[in-house]
Amino acid sequence: MPLPVEKLKYIIWAADLPRAVAFYESVFGAEVLRHSEIMAEIRIAGGLIGIHSGGEGKRTWTGLSFQIPDLFDGCDALLAAGGTVLRAPEDTPEEPAHLAMCADPEGNEIMLTKKRA
Repeated sequence: MPLPVEKLKYIIWAADLPRAVAFYESVFGAEVLRHSEIMAEIRIAGGLIGIHSGGEGKRTWTGLSFQIPDLFDGCDALLAAGGTVLRAPEDTPEEPAHLAMCADPEGNEIMLTKKRA
């Protein structure tokens, strides 16, 4: 019999917890559900992310992907909030851009994606 799962949450780390929370609020409209000195829990598009203090600020792959309507606007917003674009979206003759590789100000690598036609 499966365990009764009460909540599913993805955890990332932050060297500067307030900066990380502000980034996700600013760029993705995160709703802050809980916030203490050591951890925050945010909701974005129905998904839960826990941000835990004590991170080292090193580049870390997370597997987090955010589907948004416009990658170019998304990259601009991410940069304005202190994030980094690691691989910018590129339109090709075969298809419009559908992916940008980025990092939040804490070094957590994230993807911005656009729904393919």
